[in-house]
Amino acid sequence: MIRPLLAAAALSLPAPLLAQTAEPQPPARDASAQGVFKLQSANGFDETIAKIKADVAAKGIMWFGAIDQQALAKGAGIALRRSTLVEFGNPPLGIQFLTANPIAGLAWPVRMLVTEDADGSVWIAWNDFAFTAKRYGITNRDAQFKMAAAVAGSIAKAGASK
Repeated sequence: MIRPLLAAAALSLPAPLLAQTAEPQPPARDASAQGVFKLQSANGFDETIAKIKADVAAKGIMWFGAIDQQALAKGAGIALRRSTLVEFGNPPLGIQFLTANPIAGLAWPVRMLVTEDADGSVWIAWNDFAFTAKRYGITNRDAQFKMAAAVAGSIAKAGASK
């Protein structure tokens, strides 16, 4: 049953995405949040977001948008360092998680958070897909979670690389 689902997902992925999903080196787990990876960017804040967006486009993945959390905080009269949540995904792949557990829709599309520390360091954070699978009790989509993890990791590395 899994092989036909994975084959269907793979067939629906754009060729550039399939060609660029080499397993990235694992980033550091964020000690401040369970089930989160965090990678320091070698770029400034805006360039990091631009590189993530460009890599998403190059892979043929759908870009859903970016939420400037600092601007939202400012509008509420609250000071917040730079923080932008970006959302993207491949519906034929992501929907397979929802068919395993509809509540998993809370985790899709893929989200990456780009933040800037007081010292100017820029970070990219995203969910560990193995943790997401466990959280939603999804045990029959291992290959799809592995693909999603590889793609997200490669996008984060593209955003963080000079």
